[in-house]
Amino acid sequence: MKLLIVSLTILCLLPAIPAGAQVLYDNGPINGNEDGWTINFGFIVSDTFTIANNSTMSGFEFGTRQFPGDVLISVDWSVTSGENSGTLFGSGTASGNNLTDKFVSENQFGYYVNQITVTGLDVNLSGGTTYWLTLQNAVVNSGDPVFWDENSGQGCGGDNGKGAGCPSRASENTIGTIPSEDFTINGGTGSTPEPSSFMLFASGAIGLMGVLRRKWL
Repeated sequence: MKLLIVSLTILCLLPAIPAGAQVLYDNGPINGNEDGWTINFGFIVSDTFTIANNSTMSGFEFGTRQFPGDVLISVDWSVTSGENSGTLFGSGTASGNNLTDKFVSENQFGYYVNQITVTGLDVNLSGGTTYWLTLQNAVVNSGDPVFWDENSGQGCGGDNGKGAGCPSRASENTIGTIPSEDFTINGGTGSTPEPSSFMLFASGAIGLMGVLRRKWL
């Protein structure tokens, strides 16, 4: 009896399963051969993105150009209402298990073109609003420069229709307006439980109440 009560209690307390991550905004795929903008040594690059619906940003992806053998260890990010300014909605340093550096190709200039994936974020964003994603203070194992890959918004929106407001407006802190970079914003509808989670919670609660009632009677 005690084991059954404990089991049903655990079912009731299980956290709701969040909706699967999806692309909230897509500024186009990695180009690799157009240009790139330094995001370390004091250089700061910001790009706009627009969210269609109220969402929770769980991460983002972007392309880099790196010297052969370099691995991105960390990068500072922020989401603001202005160009690296205004209201701060989220910020931090992506590193460790929250950052993945995947080699994609080598371009004609001899740089490695990599896809960087950042996960583990929890940034609440309002629908119909334009934000700025800013990257800076990138660190690689060798101390070399790291470049955010430019694609000028070519292919923005992709096949998923998540391109409202694209191509992105972009800027670099030392020169001002620049062509936009490749990146996607990932997330979902926040902490709203999936239907299966509601059913699990309800069935567990009902079962627990029944067992306790029989015990008390």
